[in-house]
Amino acid sequence: MKKLTLNEAIKKRLLYYLEEKKIKLSKLCLNSGLTPSTVFEFMYGNTKVLGLIPIAKLCEGLGITLEEFFSADYFKNLDLPE
Repeated sequence: MKKLTLNEAIKKRLLYYLEEKKIKLSKLCLNSGLTPSTVFEFMYGNTKVLGLIPIAKLCEGLGITLEEFFSADYFKNLDLPE
């Protein structure tokens, strides 16, 4: 399995939960109290970093914990910059 960057892993996990919960990204933003621009800019690669607080808010909007969010195996072996 190819190592993912942290951003790729976060995007992949968000997409997984959007599909699992059958909600759109715009609805997740509303549920999370985040501006759509914050999330869309990250998802489309225009913003390089999504901090832990926005991720925690997204988890809250998804009805999951941070632990659940980061439990995917691909977070265990990331391609991190030196």
